[in-house]
Amino acid sequence: MAAINSLIDIDEARCTEKNAFDALAEKGAGKNIALVGHFPWIPKLQKIARNLWVIEQRPREGELPPQATEDILPQADVVGLTGTAFTNHTIEELLALSQGKFIVIIGPTSPLSPVLFDYGVDVIGGTKIVDPEKTIRFITEGAIHTQTAGIKHLNMFREKSA
Repeated sequence: MAAINSLIDIDEARCTEKNAFDALAEKGAGKNIALVGHFPWIPKLQKIARNLWVIEQRPREGELPPQATEDILPQADVVGLTGTAFTNHTIEELLALSQGKFIVIIGPTSPLSPVLFDYGVDVIGGTKIVDPEKTIRFITEGAIHTQTAGIKHLNMFREKSA
């Protein structure tokens, strides 16, 4: 995915410089939210969602296993999908189960490409490297995504929002 993402010419005119959490919080306040993947801002979403379900390969306390996906996604108003779904080959099934929902693809693996809008995605929350040397230095030193410098968090919208 990193090789594919490096070839995408990101149309920043369609983006805002925010974390994907912002789009989920805005669209999910008072609604049913389903997340596929564990994210550090889950406690914040729990405070604003009517219901929040988290589906995870290795569920933590309060999270659900992947077998719950077919039951949970149809109940959601807003769905957040980890970009890792591209690499573990679950993206097609997850998008099919999420049709008609407000869909956000989340994380540094997410390709910031408008092609995803043709598949029902509403927002892509991804990462653009703006200082490759700094980013490579942080990664080779063992930094995790939230510690990495030289990047911008971008939300690309199906339709440009303010």
